[in-house]
Amino acid sequence: MSFRLGPDVHLDRPAYVDPTARIYGRVSAGEGSSFWPYSVIRAEGAAVRIGRCCNIQDGAVIHVGGGRGTTIGSYCSIAHRAVVHGAEIGDDCLIGIGAVVMDGAKVGRGCVVGAMALVPPGTEVPEGSVIMGVPGKVVSTRNNFLATRRNALVYHRNALAYAVGRHDAWRGEEFTRWREDVVGRLTAGEEVGL
Repeated sequence: MSFRLGPDVHLDRPAYVDPTARIYGRVSAGEGSSFWPYSVIRAEGAAVRIGRCCNIQDGAVIHVGGGRGTTIGSYCSIAHRAVVHGAEIGDDCLIGIGAVVMDGAKVGRGCVVGAMALVPPGTEVPEGSVIMGVPGKVVSTRNNFLATRRNALVYHRNALAYAVGRHDAWRGEEFTRWREDVVGRLTAGEEVGL
């Protein structure tokens, strides 16, 4: 697999790095994370830190901003075309398709930022929130753990398949059984992860 990484990039056993991913500057990522087509991570002047088993999906952009770095917790999904700019994202979050999280924002653990939502600069989002709209507002508070962790684990499984040239990991009876097992274990309160 050939992909473009700058000299200060440290990825701990990534599950998959697409050949079109571009990662530059002081960027680190925990074990099992994945970087999908045309994702871009740039860290000039400050660092980007990404936790374990995260998925940085197609066209997502992660950048530093306002003199501060960006931190993304473990088991997070940064969805297609989402932007995280100089912000902090807690563990087990999902940043939806086309959503933007701006400089100095802090998104607590277990949050879901809805598609196309904008989390303005400096906003502090409480744990377990669902944020929607422009500007983003908390529309509900709930335990999002099952949905966010499941999504991260499904992406991890898919990333391992892509790494060996398989593009069918979300199909078939084996996947259905695997997903049902994971959901059952998470529902029972088991800490399922890497």
